[in-house]
Amino acid sequence: MTQGRKEPVGGERGVLSRRTVLGAMGALPVLTATTPAAGAAVTAAAAVVIDRSAQRQTIRGFGGMTHAAWIGDLTAAQRDTAFGTGEGRLGFSVLRIPVPENQADWSRDLATARRATELGVSVIASPWNPPARMVETFVRGSQTDARRLRYDMYGAYAQHLNDFTTYLRNNGVNLYGISVQNEPDYAHDWTWWTPTEMVRFLRENAGSIGTRVIAPESFQYLKNMSDPILNDPAALANVDIIGAHLYGTSFANFPYPLFKQKGAGKELWMTEVYYPNSSDSADLWPQALDVGEHIHRAMVEAEFQAYIWWYIRRGYGPMREDGQISKRGANMAHFARFVRPGYVRIEATANPASNVYVSAYRGGGSTVVIVAINKGTSAVSQQFTLRNGTASSVSSWLTDASRNVASQGSTGVSNGSFTVTLPARSVMTFVTA
Repeated sequence: MTQGRKEPVGGERGVLSRRTVLGAMGALPVLTATTPAAGAAVTAAAAVVIDRSAQRQTIRGFGGMTHAAWIGDLTAAQRDTAFGTGEGRLGFSVLRIPVPENQADWSRDLATARRATELGVSVIASPWNPPARMVETFVRGSQTDARRLRYDMYGAYAQHLNDFTTYLRNNGVNLYGISVQNEPDYAHDWTWWTPTEMVRFLRENAGSIGTRVIAPESFQYLKNMSDPILNDPAALANVDIIGAHLYGTSFANFPYPLFKQKGAGKELWMTEVYYPNSSDSADLWPQALDVGEHIHRAMVEAEFQAYIWWYIRRGYGPMREDGQISKRGANMAHFARFVRPGYVRIEATANPASNVYVSAYRGGGSTVVIVAINKGTSAVSQQFTLRNGTASSVSSWLTDASRNVASQGSTGVSNGSFTVTLPARSVMTFVTA
C-alpha cells in the first residue's frame, strides 16, 4: 500500500473500486449465559467433532501494521491495547512495519516495535521502495515512469535490507522476518518486480540476509508470483516465509496445493489485508462478522500460519481512532487473544450448519481453543465433542451486537462433550481446562 492509496488524501474508497477486480443432543452440560430470549428461534446443528491428534499448521500469530510516516504512530496506551492479552486488549502477537528507503527514517516505527518486542510480539518488515540510487524507470504498458530495482544493485539492495535488520537488532528489536518487496505485482505507486526478477534475487542475493526472508507478498495471492519460487530449489532455499495479501482473493483461491507439495520447512503467512472494505465503519454490525469468517477461512482453507491486518488503528480497522477496540477488532481478538503463537490448528467440523464456522487449536498441555462464528439470523444449539483428549470444563467469551469479547463464565464437560447456544450473529471463543 502507499500513502496516496491509503491516506490521508483520497481515502481508501478509490482503492476498493480498483481492487474489486479484484446432532443429536444428549444430557450434556449446556452453557446458559447465552440462551436466547424467550420465543427466539433456535436451530440444531450437526455435532462438531474436534480431534486433538489430527494436527495441521502451527500458528505464528495474528496482528496488524503500523506506518508512522503515513498515519502517525500508536500511543503508548494504544500499543498496550494492541499487543496486550488481557480483557479489553486485541492480543496481537505480530507487528508489521515498513522498511523506509532512507536510513534517516529508520527510527520512525522503532518505539512501537520496541514495545511490541517487550510484550513478546514477532515483528516483520516490508519495503515499498529501495533507496532511490538503486532504482531505474522503465515503460510498463501505459505507465511511462514505472520503477524497478537495477540488476547491478541487487547485491546492494540485499545489504540495505540487512542493514535495516541490523539497525533494529542494535535497538532492541530482533526481526522475525523481512520481505523482499511489498506487493511487487501491484506497484503502480512503488517498485515493480516480475516473478523472474524475484526468483533471481532470491537465488543470488537473499542468502546474505540475516533474518528470515519473506516473498513474494502478491497483492491478491496470485500464484504466478509464488509458483516460480516453489518450483526453483535454489530460490526456495533462500526464502523462509511465503507471504501473501488477500485483496479481492476469492475463497476458492485460498488453498495452495503446490505449497503443500513443495513448501516443506517453509511458513505460509497472510501479511496484509483489510476486509470486507475500507469504506465502512469497523463497528458496522453484523458486517463485522465477515472478518471472523475471513480469518476462519484463512486458517482452515488456506492454512495460513499468520493473519495480519493493514493499519491497526483506523476507522475501518481493529482499533478505532480513539484507541478503543472496534467490532472488527473484537472478531480478531477472538482468535488473537486465545490462539497464541505455537498453538497448532487441529481438525474440527468446520461448517456444522449453514452460516456457522468452527475452527480449533491445540495449546500447551490439554488446552483446546475453539472459535465458533454464527452469521445466521437464528441462534444455534451446538454440540462440541473432543476426541483424543480430555477436558473437565470450558470457559467462553462472546461478541454480538452489544458485547465485545465478554466473558460468559464456564461449565463442565461430560464424557468429552458440551453443548452451547450460539446466539444469532455472534462469535464465541471456548477454552478448555
